[in-house]
Amino acid sequence: MTFLRRTTSVLTAGIVIGLVAGTALGVVWWQLAPRVSMVVRPDTAFPANYQPDGYIAADVSFATLACLAGVAVTIGLMNMRREHLLSSLWAALISGAIGSALMWAVGSRLGSVDIAGLSATIDDNVVVDAPLEIMMPAILLIWSATAALVVTVVAFSDWLQEVRASQREQ
Repeated sequence: MTFLRRTTSVLTAGIVIGLVAGTALGVVWWQLAPRVSMVVRPDTAFPANYQPDGYIAADVSFATLACLAGVAVTIGLMNMRREHLLSSLWAALISGAIGSALMWAVGSRLGSVDIAGLSATIDDNVVVDAPLEIMMPAILLIWSATAALVVTVVAFSDWLQEVRASQREQ
C-alpha cells in the first residue's frame, strides 16, 4: 500500500509540475523568442524579407527551455522517489508531455496575431510581428527525451556503483 501511495504521489507531482512549469515556461518563451517581421496588405500577408533565422531562433529558444525544464523537473522527481526510478521516469515523461504542450499553447496564444482580420481591415501596407509558432514539431518531445536521458544516466550510475561495490567485496 505504501508503494502505491508513493508512486501515485510522484505521478501526481509530475502532473502538477508539468501544468505549472509548462504554463510559466510558455510565458517565458513568448518573451524570449524573436519575432519575424511580416508585411500585411489588404488581401495578403508575407514575411518582410527572407528571415529563416527568426523562425529557427524561436524553435531553439523553445528547445532550450524544454531541455532545462526536463533536467530540473526530472531531478526533482527522482529526489522524491530515488529508490524506484521507474515511477520517476513515468512522472517525468507525463510532466514533459503536459509541460511541452502547455508551453507551446500558452506561448503561441500570447504571441498570436490575427493576420486575416488585420488584412481585412487595413487599406495600406502594415508591418507587424508574425505569430509565434513552432516550425519543427519534434521540438515538443525535447522535454520528455531529456527526462528519459537523465533517468537513464542516473540508473546507469546506480548500476555502476553496485557493480563496483560487489567487486570490492569479493
